Amino acid sequence: MLITYHGHSEFYLEGANGFALLTDPYDAHVGYPMGKYRADAVTVSHGHGDHNYTAKATGTPAIIDQAGEWYPAPEVKITAIPSVHDDAGGAKRGPNLIMKIEMEGLTLVHLGDQGAPLTADQIKAIGAADILMIPIGGFYTIDAQTAYQAVQALRPRMVIPMHYKTAVNKEWPITDEQPFLRLMGAENLSPMPLLRVTKQDLSEQPALALMQAKV
Repeated sequence: MLITYHGHSEFYLEGANGFALLTDPYDAHVGYPMGKYRADAVTVSHGHGDHNYTAKATGTPAIIDQAGEWYPAPEVKITAIPSVHDDAGGAKRGPNLIMKIEMEGLTLVHLGDQGAPLTADQIKAIGAADILMIPIGGFYTIDAQTAYQAVQALRPRMVIPMHYKTAVNKEWPITDEQPFLRLMGAENLSPMPLLRVTKQDLSEQPALALMQAKV
């Protein structure tokens, strides 16, 4: 599987069999470069423009934006787990969906705009995660400390931070990646442009992968 990070909460997952998945596509106001991507499925954690711009996916992809179990292709299962976008039960910013993606023998979990600590039921529903894509910037989502606690609860094989301050969104009231990296003991981590991972080589991959967004 090839994982590319476009910025914000948008990832592009390409399977060895050609299956392509786009997560939480952002619109133009986010500031990262826009593009068009062939996709067989698009996951949308919630209905805000910086996470639901599905028009950038070409073809006729399955749009997964409701809770439940979805099978967009043979041997691909996506479980959308209800959560909230804030620390007030969704009263401030509404609901959120955690996406548990099972493909090519790997379990990837995309937390979307998770806005509160994970509940015991959510941790149970997520189960064993190989790769965890987690927001760390705070204000709109959980902050570095809460993200670190989620990592400790889930114990994924690999963690990929997302939704943090960069040169593109420097005016946003969120933090950069450094507070989270310090908690993870990886202050000097260098970003990588893309990630190629399989079930067989997962044990050889870094426990924390800082991915270079497109700029």
